[in-house]
Amino acid sequence: MGHGVSETGVFEGQRYMRLVPLCKASQRDGFYVAWRPRDYNRRVLKRLTRRDAGKSFLTGLAVAPAISAATRHPLGFQVYTIRKLIPDHAREALQRLAAIGYREAEVIQDSNSVVLPLCKEFGIQAVSGHFATPLVTGNFDAWKAQFPQGAPAGMTWQKAVDDAAQAGIKYMVIAYLMPAERGPLDQFRRYADQFNKAGEATHKAGMQFCYHHHAFEFGPKEGSRPIDVFLERLDPNLVKFEMDVFWVSVAGQDPVALLKQWKGRVALMHLKDKAPGLSTHFSEDLSPNTFREVGFGTLDFAKIVEAAREAGVQHYFVEQDQVAEDPVESLHASYRTMERLKF
Repeated sequence: MGHGVSETGVFEGQRYMRLVPLCKASQRDGFYVAWRPRDYNRRVLKRLTRRDAGKSFLTGLAVAPAISAATRHPLGFQVYTIRKLIPDHAREALQRLAAIGYREAEVIQDSNSVVLPLCKEFGIQAVSGHFATPLVTGNFDAWKAQFPQGAPAGMTWQKAVDDAAQAGIKYMVIAYLMPAERGPLDQFRRYADQFNKAGEATHKAGMQFCYHHHAFEFGPKEGSRPIDVFLERLDPNLVKFEMDVFWVSVAGQDPVALLKQWKGRVALMHLKDKAPGLSTHFSEDLSPNTFREVGFGTLDFAKIVEAAREAGVQHYFVEQDQVAEDPVESLHASYRTMERLKF
């Protein structure tokens, strides 16, 4: 799983840990990262204040055409990474990402009316999308913050399927179960049955249903684990997994080993790196600095990508859950790592 901390020292009056980036390409390039736990992103990414955000995006557009797409395979990004830019800077963000070289996107249902037309305009294929969990489970009470009035009139899973098919999306993903929804294993058995049923409707429309895990599915429960229930009960043809290598590692699992075990069942992959020193964790209450750009943490992406291809993964999306600075610059940093890995 790459190299760990090599030494400690002082940088600008602050203690740091000197790390060797953990992808082989970065090692060849002799690239080192000085990391301060509180503000890692300020050391790695270009500084961007909230006040200057719009100016920085326009500046980025001026230089974007000089960036060439150099990955051998289409690389995608998850729109969640740029969620804070969608209201005011969606066009600039999508144009910059296209210029960087991103050719695929995984969209989010509630921003599709804005993002999908821009993807088409800038030559980005929206191959996958995350959709609202209660459309499958029916449990809108657990999602009151997103659906304060309950189920939206006329919005059903079948309607989401029809809309996705019309938009040319190929994969429909359920990405999250709220903490209040994580009951006994019997509850996860019911979810598996509901996912299978949703997968039937998705399959009939010519698309693939997927489930995106986090870390909680790997936690012990009643002598087993929710992920084991899913592996046993989900129809492998109707429901595939979207593996998030960050959350796999957070849960104390090896992404490479898991890819071998799940061969043929992982259709999609989220790529993001993990800070060193994190113990096994089964919840999402992590420090924002735990999330790292690809190649700036502890995961060996050369081995992960090799194993993913052998396991049958079809599409890869860079995602950064937490970014202190410009999220497009964050995605660019990860793209450069994948480029050096000759992805």
